[in-house]
Amino acid sequence: MSPGTRDRILDALETLLLERGATQMTLDNVAAAAGVSKGGLLYHFKSKDALLAGLVHRLGDRAREQLAQTMAKGTSIAEWYLQTPDPATEADAVELTLYRSLLATMRTIDASAGSEPDEVQVALDAVLTAWSDGLDAEVDDPVRADTIRLVGDGVYLRALLGLPPLDPARYRAVVDRLLEP
Repeated sequence: MSPGTRDRILDALETLLLERGATQMTLDNVAAAAGVSKGGLLYHFKSKDALLAGLVHRLGDRAREQLAQTMAKGTSIAEWYLQTPDPATEADAVELTLYRSLLATMRTIDASAGSEPDEVQVALDAVLTAWSDGLDAEVDDPVRADTIRLVGDGVYLRALLGLPPLDPARYRAVVDRLLEP
């Protein structure tokens, strides 16, 4: 199988989680959605837990890569966090891929499970904590850092849900106010 098969399987898992929910996440359903045999899926992921771990690890890799690229361009973490994604542009489509992975990963968390967090919860927490730590290190006021985080989360939630974007001029005024020294 080609190296792309692993990503194709994880893409199918994400789609399945987002469109049908965690209850429909079976190895058979993921294999069918990915267009591979169950044996082909098991070649890459030995179990359902290994499949979920693969999803989480890919999410972490995508998050670290995107944050590093943003900082290399000289964009502040706060500005990156507040940008309005546009699925029509290649750069923002890549960013929405990360948020799609994040949302799919969130769908695997069983809120009714025991008090001990599982591997998915721990990895998801690590990704969100890395972003949070970056904002906290960059923004000297913790309340402003939290406000930036919450506004950015809301903007991306709107984009993921396919809701109309905010008025660009008005949102730019929000961003400018939040980024004022």
